[in-house]
Amino acid sequence: MAYDEATYRRPAEEQPTDPAAYRANTLAAAEQRRRAEQLDDPGDSTTTDVMRRVDADEDGRDRLGIHLGWEVVLLVAAVAIGYMLWRADSDALQRPGLDNLLVTGAAIGLLTLGAGLTLRAGVPNLALGPIALAGALQYAEQGDQGLVKSVVPALIIAAAGAAVIGLLILVLHVPGWAATLAAGFGVIVYDQLRIAPVVVQGDYDPTDQAFFLFGGFALLAVLGGALGTVGPVRRWLGRLRPAGDPATRRGAVVAVPVIGTLVLSSAFAVVTGVLFAAQSSTPIVPGTGLEWTGIALGLAMLAGTSAYGRRGGIFGTLFAVSALTLFLDYQTREKFDIALFAIAAAVFGGGLIVTRLVETYGKPLPAAGEPDWNAAPAATGANWSPDLPETWSTTTTSTGRTDRWDAGPWGTSR
Repeated sequence: MAYDEATYRRPAEEQPTDPAAYRANTLAAAEQRRRAEQLDDPGDSTTTDVMRRVDADEDGRDRLGIHLGWEVVLLVAAVAIGYMLWRADSDALQRPGLDNLLVTGAAIGLLTLGAGLTLRAGVPNLALGPIALAGALQYAEQGDQGLVKSVVPALIIAAAGAAVIGLLILVLHVPGWAATLAAGFGVIVYDQLRIAPVVVQGDYDPTDQAFFLFGGFALLAVLGGALGTVGPVRRWLGRLRPAGDPATRRGAVVAVPVIGTLVLSSAFAVVTGVLFAAQSSTPIVPGTGLEWTGIALGLAMLAGTSAYGRRGGIFGTLFAVSALTLFLDYQTREKFDIALFAIAAAVFGGGLIVTRLVETYGKPLPAAGEPDWNAAPAATGANWSPDLPETWSTTTTSTGRTDRWDAGPWGTSR
């Protein structure tokens, strides 16, 4: 009989039961090796992708401290700019000047909400500015037919176009920014078909509902931000956020957040254009509208929404939009004549810095590892020893085994 026979071989799946093995973390090490072999097994790609996706998604609750701290800074900035505006012209914060400020804030706020929503969904809508300009031109040309007849067709066309772009993103699985930029170029063609400024034909005055318009935007911003802090909602909305290979398809489950956010953001852009046109006392000048895309996306990031998607704050959009609205009025009254593209560049650059802060300090805390074996005695075990089972008794006698070496094939009795 040889040592290699089945009688003397330990089964392959047998686990050590000696307490010393637990103290040395033998079981934990064996489990880690087994999991590593599972992940490295090329034949089990599905399990590997799922495990890596879970790790990449950082399935946990984001830390809101960085968002709340930054939102305090935004609030202080808005108050400071408002104070500067009041010092420059106190009438700006009184009616009717206040009504114009609120309408402008509501228009910029809706555009920023659309940008933040698509950023969270991982499909930043770069066509927001051109769509807003197209909505302004549409109302300027057709406003004499009434608000409904001039705005509803624009909303339907914008929503249908956004749905088509969303399907294109899902079917081809191309980056959202690339698809929406292509759509934006197409909308710019429509905007630049006019060779001269368009005089506004309608008589709708949004300042009559200024408080309702700005209040509606503020309510949407705060409720949307609060809803985005809920873990399942945040992860569902940001499922298209790149994880691992960005070209890997995410499946049909991302269809609703992708198409829904694109449609909603495009509708917000049309309403923004209508408010701009209805409030304007000068003709609407054809252009590209890309400066408003930069302002909207920059404000969304400056408010705390990550450029990578999913993460965002609660009050940041409201405070950031208020600060920019006050600044635009202030620089107009002070005759600074700062180009909108320059403002968009500054806001966008600041938003990129905030994105880095959010991604660095807003991640969930790392999960605590499993506790190592502790050889200290338990509180309830008076006679416990790390070297012996808890049921060990030195006074217990055990029956001798019959399979001793001296009784085996090499024993002295043979």
